[in-house]
Amino acid sequence: MLNPQRSLSELPKMSAASQVERAVLEEEFNWLLKEEVHAVLKQLQDVLKEASRRFSMPTPGLESQLKQENFILGSSTMDQVKGVLTLQGEALTQADINLKVAKSSQVLHFQFREDKQWKLQQIQDARNHVNQALQLLNSRDESYHFQTGAEVNKLMDAVMLQLTRAQNRLTTPASMTMPELATSGLMKMFTPPMPGDVMVNFYINLSKLCLTVYQLHVLPPNTTKNFKPAGSSVLHNPGAMFELNNNRFEVSHVHKVECVVPWLNDTLVFFTISLQLCQQLKDKISVFSSFWNYRPF
Repeated sequence: MLNPQRSLSELPKMSAASQVERAVLEEEFNWLLKEEVHAVLKQLQDVLKEASRRFSMPTPGLESQLKQENFILGSSTMDQVKGVLTLQGEALTQADINLKVAKSSQVLHFQFREDKQWKLQQIQDARNHVNQALQLLNSRDESYHFQTGAEVNKLMDAVMLQLTRAQNRLTTPASMTMPELATSGLMKMFTPPMPGDVMVNFYINLSKLCLTVYQLHVLPPNTTKNFKPAGSSVLHNPGAMFELNNNRFEVSHVHKVECVVPWLNDTLVFFTISLQLCQQLKDKISVFSSFWNYRPF
């Protein structure tokens, strides 16, 4: 460890070769701060603009209107559930669902009321995080001169935080308890109204739009001994129990159907590319910072 009392003249002299090396490295680092950082920021802006555009694809000729897309839901469980969902940006504007009731040949048909649409909060949040990342990048235009590596890293960390949050919103659906699902606004969306023994949930998982249908049966009042309320989950399994309005229910059947939304897949690819660009720039900064530990890179 260096003795702070020693004078600078006592410290080893820097060799001519190391002085030249340092001068070259300093020149390279200054070029990195002035030129390459802005080239990477431009790349990031281009990629994230494409991601943002996917979240709000306008109808050709009608720039103010979002394109409506229909998705057909199929099921691997003996076609118990079939449906068509209409997605317009972040909103489900129509859902047409057929449910074949277990233990009978009855088919129930539900669709959204005409005055209702269901906002998919995951898409809304992911889009907001992308736009926040773009705002951060726009705050440093080409005329801005970064002074230190630490300044670049701080910007990259802030952008990566927004991108990671956007990514997580699409890859990690919200957990819900069964009573939360039963009392959510989604149950009031349908005509005819959902019967008391059927519940549904919509969510995004990666690039898939998922629909889960739960069929329930009421437990007799004397089931106190074995009654264990289920906790919060994205997908509840048969046998899950819950209590609502002094009634106790058990999930008897679960049907999950899904469809791929291609533009969601695009956005996830754009997130991955952007995060890699940010990390690569941070790695380049760190190469230089190891040469000048005394400088605030």
